[in-house]
Amino acid sequence: MRVVSLLPAATEIVVALGARERLVGVSHDCDYPPEIRALPRVTRTSIDPSLPSHAIDRAVAEARRNGVPPVEPDLEALRRLAPDVVITQSVCDVCAVGDEELARVVRGLERAPAVVTLHAHTLDGVFDDIRRAGAALGLAAEADTVVAGMGDRLQRVRERAAACVRAQHAAPLHQAGPRVLLLEWLDPPYVGGHWVAELIEISGGVDVASRPGERSRALPWRELLALRPDVVIVAPCGFDETRARREMATITDPDALALLARARVAYLDGNAFTSRPGPRLTDAAERLAELIDG
Repeated sequence: MRVVSLLPAATEIVVALGARERLVGVSHDCDYPPEIRALPRVTRTSIDPSLPSHAIDRAVAEARRNGVPPVEPDLEALRRLAPDVVITQSVCDVCAVGDEELARVVRGLERAPAVVTLHAHTLDGVFDDIRRAGAALGLAAEADTVVAGMGDRLQRVRERAAACVRAQHAAPLHQAGPRVLLLEWLDPPYVGGHWVAELIEISGGVDVASRPGERSRALPWRELLALRPDVVIVAPCGFDETRARREMATITDPDALALLARARVAYLDGNAFTSRPGPRLTDAAERLAELIDG
């Protein structure tokens, strides 16, 4: 079976299922695990990822106005690779190939592959996506094992975090844990959505900006300041920790500076963890627990 992955989370899922040798092509963003980096790339983007966050936001908006998809599939590469299965997503039209564009490309292939669409917005949805990929690859038992392992690790994080909260706060009123704000983008500021609120809760905090399953959304700095978080976690989508720190240092909005002055600020590799709905969300929870605990 020949498998093409159009997004990093799907690539990580396929590898976690033990099917690395079936991958014949991956997206331009796929970078983990390291052994997949030599595989052919089957997507490209019109957006320069080295631009600062405000310029990336403008470029995405301009591309949409002009009818240009931010991410496009490489039809010729897909023809050469002749996949049996293509794994895509319907959560974000900025990060991966859109449904309509993929349908157009599939029609251009000599033999139409099976298309598996991942569309998780919650942790249970991520588990369902892993099982969906496993079923498509004939690896249902392996998928169940991956999901069970993730569940066990998340439960251990929950139990450790709860013990930390109890140890730090004697009064039951405070046992909900610190108030946490996770920023998924900085200019303009976006709060993390989808599975992020669940990860924060498992990790011992209370998400002050989102509820489980809600989409990421932009909020002005003044509203974020009014939320009065105890901890601000900076984890921009697609940026590692070094890039996140560099981007944060360019923010000059007075309300943003007031927010950062009153809260404890921590940084997380959003590209590797919180933005990828796959097996490493367990790593994200473990890291978040460390950051929330301080």
